[in-house]
Amino acid sequence: MPTFAEKVITFNKQLHYHGNLPSDFNVINPYLDNPETLVVMGQFYHKYYHDNLKRKFIIGINPSRHGAGVTGVPFTDTKRLYSACGIKMQSAHTHEISSVFMYDMIEAYGGPDIFYQQFYINSPFPLAIVQHKKPNNWINANYYDDKQLFEMVKPFMVESLKQHISLGVKTDEVFVLGKKNATFLAKINKEEKLFGEMIILDHPRYIQQYKSKDKQLYIDNYIRLLSGL
Repeated sequence: MPTFAEKVITFNKQLHYHGNLPSDFNVINPYLDNPETLVVMGQFYHKYYHDNLKRKFIIGINPSRHGAGVTGVPFTDTKRLYSACGIKMQSAHTHEISSVFMYDMIEAYGGPDIFYQQFYINSPFPLAIVQHKKPNNWINANYYDDKQLFEMVKPFMVESLKQHISLGVKTDEVFVLGKKNATFLAKINKEEKLFGEMIILDHPRYIQQYKSKDKQLYIDNYIRLLSGL
């Protein structure tokens, strides 16, 4: 029987978006673009998911081009991949602000070993999306930033969520990062009946960027909700 790690690694290796996109959007697939991404991603999952435990599911939006868009590990830039997880990436060096909050929260929870034994993080659209704003200037985009974009990627999102469930995550309750993300996921969930209760958490990027003075309160709230207290 394959382990949780082996199932995630297989899922990531076969990830490829074949659908259409609006002309000013593009998808970044780090598993195809950088051979080292496959290496460090595999090291991460073998380290923390080498078992068959069922985990609670934390659902993001879609990876950023400086986080999982490089490392292949959700909410993990190369800095945190090395400093918190002990996995060094040679071909890239990135800083992603959501990763800062997430790993501060993970440390407060008890550290990566304890946290990842209980939780699996991924996104309904598990590849990075970028938007062309000016010549030679691409910025991070969310799957819901454009109505046409959402309609185009929605079938891929539904299929990805079903595949995440098949890895071995609990579905009676899930934790959704970001209020707008939760609004769109609630619509999908109403149609597809994938999950039970959806518990909404403020997105790490929002907290780190706009609420940093109250960061500890947000960390405490995350831990309270994730722990079911």
